[in-house]
Amino acid sequence: MSSTTQHNLFSALRAAFPADLASTAVETTSADGRPLLYSWSDLDRASARMANLLASLKLPEGSRVAVQVEKSVEAMLLYLATLRAGYVFLPLNTAYQSAEIEYFIGNAEPAVVVCTPGNFGWVSKIAFTQGTQHVFTLGDDRTGSLLERAAHHGDEHTPVQRQADDLAAILYTSGTTGRSKGAMLTHGNLQSNAEVLKDYWGWKSGDVLIHALPIFHVHGLFVAIHGALINGSKMIWFSKFDPKAVLAAMPRATVFMGVPTLYVRLLAEAGLNKEAAKNMRLFVAGSAPLLIETFNAWQQRTGHTILERYGMSETIMLTSNPYAADARHAGQTERRGATVGFPLPGVGLRVVDDAGKALPVGEIGNIQVQGPNVFKGYWRMPEKTAEEFTADGWFKTGDVGKVDERDYVSIVGRSKDLIISGGYNVYPAEIEGYINDMPGVAESALVGVPHPDFGEVGVAVVIAKPGAKLDGEAIVASLKSQLANFKIPKRCFVADELPRNTMGKVQKNLLRDQHKGLFA
Repeated sequence: MSSTTQHNLFSALRAAFPADLASTAVETTSADGRPLLYSWSDLDRASARMANLLASLKLPEGSRVAVQVEKSVEAMLLYLATLRAGYVFLPLNTAYQSAEIEYFIGNAEPAVVVCTPGNFGWVSKIAFTQGTQHVFTLGDDRTGSLLERAAHHGDEHTPVQRQADDLAAILYTSGTTGRSKGAMLTHGNLQSNAEVLKDYWGWKSGDVLIHALPIFHVHGLFVAIHGALINGSKMIWFSKFDPKAVLAAMPRATVFMGVPTLYVRLLAEAGLNKEAAKNMRLFVAGSAPLLIETFNAWQQRTGHTILERYGMSETIMLTSNPYAADARHAGQTERRGATVGFPLPGVGLRVVDDAGKALPVGEIGNIQVQGPNVFKGYWRMPEKTAEEFTADGWFKTGDVGKVDERDYVSIVGRSKDLIISGGYNVYPAEIEGYINDMPGVAESALVGVPHPDFGEVGVAVVIAKPGAKLDGEAIVASLKSQLANFKIPKRCFVADELPRNTMGKVQKNLLRDQHKGLFA
């Protein structure tokens, strides 16, 4: 690869901007409800100012920019500016509390931290203690020191030269041992996936995306934003999901991406019907399993078939149901509920047994993948990275599934007890660690049970130390002050003992069965 070839992802996105830079790129509303329009020129110039600000800080090569702010167009511009300036973007869930932020900043050692103005006191204290040199604020109402400082910089900027293998972002994905891992994604990973999806999902001139997802994970930040930008498509931007507002925007849009919870909430709106969705071209679902009831109800109410796909923080998108005829798979066009479709072009997917031996069609086993979208490894965890790849270079997803006789992939479970609640990953070991540290707790187990709105929620079962009295509600309340809301168990039960097998291992399947009807 020539060292003069430009592989900075920003350059590919910028090249796709329409010729008319004065046209609208993002349509949104201000914090006080007024309509706000951003032109393509605004995106270019504002991200240039921020990139120039970052460049003026004279940061070391490969510096990380950690960002925990509310969703706003300016937050997206900061992402683009970070790419543009050649640094590494590190988005953090807005729900994370101090113990979590302390870990991420300590582990990633960012040169720059950007937080909401209201959190500046405690976030800056953690950041400066850990050696971060620069802490800026960014509000969702176009306020904060980041924008104030950026305003003093020029609005032209040449994207920094980057190779395809250079880091563009680190996404933290909680480990089953409770220790979060930073998945390192390169400019090449992100660009290859964006280009494949543009083609596979039939993006075309005139498409308009409804963006109602958070922008601190793969779905909202990469799949949705890259999808619109690399097609030069306008976004109708919502800082928070509001089913009535999304419904009202559908006549002016063509593409919507959501987690299953958003579809459930839209189905609860009386105004959702074929007329409301007649201008729409594509509805995409992912981040959690879509119940077949939701899939069928959506088809009946809107006349549209949801396209379900499958991806991970480590790989971006891996598989997708077909948008149009897939020539690689006998020209099939059916979007099948309860499946995640075919491996995307360029992606290899295989199902193997625990010994790594390929399994025949229809048999359930461990899913392994390879392709240009697969990450570079876990940040500062070479042993963990080596462990998660096979000798011949395939990534072990940790998901369990099968491929049927028509090549459709189905995910049937997760090998590591992962709970996916409202599209967010919850790893029981992490929550159990916090519960086990509480006074009077001898042991705990967290399991996922079905929930009509979130798909799955956590239920905790705790055992008291001899002589101690525990209160399940008090345990839940204590967790709320320490952890992000999506990680909090919906219920906590105090029991005499946990069910175990002959090896002494807790039988979580029995706990799941015991509590599976709680929210039915």
